[in-house]
Amino acid sequence: MSQGQDRAEARRAKIEAMRADNRRTAARSKNVKISLTVIGVFALVVAAFFAIARFTSGGDTANVAAGESQLVRADSHRVQTAGDGKVTLVEFLDFECEACRAAFPVVEELRKQYAGKVTFVVRYFPIASHFNAERSARAVEAAAKQGKFEAMYQRMYETQAQWGEKQVPADGLFRKSAQDLGLDMAAWDKAYNDPATLARIKKDLADGQALGVQGTPTFFLNGKKFEPRTSDDFKAAIDAALAG
Repeated sequence: MSQGQDRAEARRAKIEAMRADNRRTAARSKNVKISLTVIGVFALVVAAFFAIARFTSGGDTANVAAGESQLVRADSHRVQTAGDGKVTLVEFLDFECEACRAAFPVVEELRKQYAGKVTFVVRYFPIASHFNAERSARAVEAAAKQGKFEAMYQRMYETQAQWGEKQVPADGLFRKSAQDLGLDMAAWDKAYNDPATLARIKKDLADGQALGVQGTPTFFLNGKKFEPRTSDDFKAAIDAALAG
């Protein structure tokens, strides 16, 4: 083979190598574009997931009507109301929570002691790890639609030892409590299974999360979160608020 032929072969080989390199570069560019597209789609999916989760957990907590707040809504359950509205104690609770059951008699005693002086508000905050927490809240809310919120609220703590900390549905026990209270069972059953009842509970839960509630019971006195350890702590804080 002549030198001219050798040079021609070398040029052809070089050209083929360059073409192959261009094909590899184009393929890498395409892969990068595909990867960026996949990442972009994934980001949109994640954003959509959190938006949906926010909606299903109770909606837009920033949507606060006139005359209410995330702490006390117009439909929040007031188990006792003071005429002057000077002092309000709000409790976020979980009916399956043992600490909430321990606080229950203390709160009941405070209600007696400060009758007419302090407004007591109850908000739902069912803990996800408690199997029957959401069910118990639904049972109470269904009773509330028949004007029996307080009676069922008390019944939950009185019977907690029978159904709490168990991994089986307590629907039957809750229904029996509703029957014992003389409720219209057809109406109670409908409310218990109504998605609107669960939405009402999740609205409380979303408000609590927005306010920084992480466990139960969590108390707010006149809008400020506080952590009483004894009944004397409760009384001292309430007395100071009344005197202020």
